[in-house]
Amino acid sequence: MHGIDPVVLVLMVGVVMFTLGFAGCVGALRENICLLNFFCSAIVLIFFLELAVAVLAFLFQDWVRDRFREFFESNIRSYRDDIDLQNLIDSLQKANQCCGAYGPEDWDLNVYFNCSGASYSREKCGVPFSCCVPDPAQKVVNTQCGYDVRTQLKSKWDESIFTKGCIQALEGWLPRNIYIVAGVFIAISLLQWLTDLKGRPRDRSIWKKKEKNLLAKQIFGIFLARTLISDIEAVKAGHHF
Repeated sequence: MHGIDPVVLVLMVGVVMFTLGFAGCVGALRENICLLNFFCSAIVLIFFLELAVAVLAFLFQDWVRDRFREFFESNIRSYRDDIDLQNLIDSLQKANQCCGAYGPEDWDLNVYFNCSGASYSREKCGVPFSCCVPDPAQKVVNTQCGYDVRTQLKSKWDESIFTKGCIQALEGWLPRNIYIVAGVFIAISLLQWLTDLKGRPRDRSIWKKKEKNLLAKQIFGIFLARTLISDIEAVKAGHHF
């Protein structure tokens, strides 16, 4: 099983963002209701998909944990095959001060770090440098700090490398930030509800004042799109008289 290339994920996200940005920008400039409706609907859909994923992840924590473990382990196997994947895992391990999915032993899954006698790699029984406990006195990163670490007694591992798995680190992060995550979802939901409740202003000058303050915030994209749609419809209705 090969790891997932981060470049593919970035490209997919980029395509979605470009499509939404193009629809919103061109729809606003050309006053195209079809594009604006697409832009508004897509943002609403993405929001509810994120909300559904969050709820399902909370309800099926064991399943999510198993899938993440499989994902992490498959990428450990491909660690040296893709430089982008390598940088992603290194960033994750350094940011969370963790090593492997459940611990440093997970790096036995990689042929270069495997401790078996059949391996002749210089990195045998080691871990990537991102698993190493940083030394404040070192200004240059020692990329060989993880060599032969796992040949030592396990009781001494925590002196030089992180022994906590990244799954446990991420599980510990969520409870500490649960109120922030919940607050963001509640705020977005309230803003969308207030958008429906508030109605659509007809005065073009009022809309432009709000545009200056809200365009910089993606969270108000739905409000702006729906307001502009309302203005276009009002202008078109005026031409019939």
